[in-house]
Amino acid sequence: MITVIIAGGSGSRLWPLSTPDYPKHLLALNGSGSLLQNTYARAKRLSSKIYVIPEVSHAHHVKEQLPDLPDSHFIVEPARRGTASCIVAGLERIARDNDSDEPIAFMAADHYIRDVDGFAHSFKVAARVSKREGRIVQVGAEPDYPATGFGYIEKGDLFDEDAFIFDVKQFKEKPTYEVARGFLKSGKYLWNCGYFVGSVDTFLKAMKQYAPKLHQEYEALKSCKTAADYEKTYLGFENIAIDYALIEKVEDLLVAPAAFDWMDLGSFGDLHKAVESDQNGNHTTGGNVELEDVENSYVRNDEGRPVAVIGLDNVAVINTANGILVTRKDLAQKVGDISKRFKK
Repeated sequence: MITVIIAGGSGSRLWPLSTPDYPKHLLALNGSGSLLQNTYARAKRLSSKIYVIPEVSHAHHVKEQLPDLPDSHFIVEPARRGTASCIVAGLERIARDNDSDEPIAFMAADHYIRDVDGFAHSFKVAARVSKREGRIVQVGAEPDYPATGFGYIEKGDLFDEDAFIFDVKQFKEKPTYEVARGFLKSGKYLWNCGYFVGSVDTFLKAMKQYAPKLHQEYEALKSCKTAADYEKTYLGFENIAIDYALIEKVEDLLVAPAAFDWMDLGSFGDLHKAVESDQNGNHTTGGNVELEDVENSYVRNDEGRPVAVIGLDNVAVINTANGILVTRKDLAQKVGDISKRFKK
């Protein structure tokens, strides 16, 4: 198996910790090692052939964090063009040096997973079935609360009883809370983690049938003779997620329910769930922090100045050199919009 880590996101919803030049997958948010380094350690459980796709603005930081990865295994985006372009670029590079029927596991760099054994098991099962059937296999997480910030995959018929893999019936966009409650209660839905397994041959076959534009982009990259040609070609690609460009159009997708815990640290509310808290439900990081009558809150102080929080519940307070954020945790999804306004 080959693994590809997509590491081009900006992590705007974790501003001011995460910035476009130093996004969240480069941060150590919940223990030792950055999210990227922990993802790389999991990827090594699957394969010795690992590729990483960073965006040019922070590619040097990615290379610093993964010093043992050969330079030829970094596929640098000239600019952010969405996961569809990342996967096209990954397929084109991998096809140069590997068998076109070898399964490839695509994964994001910024997910939090504790059960590494379960992670390795799920992807190995998905790779085995993908190679046998010549079909793209997703890995989806079992939901444990009615999340409104994730897309969902509805399971169809059980395709392989031994491997416990299902046909994909349909995709559902980020639902309302009531709809998400129904998804959770039914037991028929998985969170769409953005994990895909398939070979170069399998992806190209699907692209030819369901997304010919992506196949044309693959051929365009393949025909580039110089780095300048490659950059110009890539910058002409549409900025679109692979889900919309291809995956949701494919009619014979399979999905494997994840045999591991999964968390997308997409907000400070999510981040708070991934770290330890005291008896009042509070987590503090950094020195010079004082709390009084505070509950269920995440407070981080990366600067020397004192931070005091009094009489609040369900908040995140972040003090960094990049800025100061105070938000209710249930509104933390709005942080991305605020960070973009500062950028303007």
